[in-house]
Amino acid sequence: MARKVVDEPGEEIVANARMARESSRGPFARLSLFIKQVFAELRKVVTPTRKELLSYTGVVLVFVVIMMGIVSLLDWVFGLAVLYVFGTPG
Repeated sequence: MARKVVDEPGEEIVANARMARESSRGPFARLSLFIKQVFAELRKVVTPTRKELLSYTGVVLVFVVIMMGIVSLLDWVFGLAVLYVFGTPG
């Protein structure tokens, strides 16, 4: 059975957050802590390779084209139904 992996914040982030809660900090100190935490999280980001990026882009484009087709088909069917119920415009 697959193990569930949960992304937990680093110990440095938790320690900084605890320290911030325990002592009342001014607005600039809180802003500084926030920015440090943002940079710590950004260091965890893994950028996709060119091959992965092209693959993801292709999947998204195919999905969008399929959804456009489905929505267009439904629009056409409902348009025919409205014309049948209410008659021809004019």
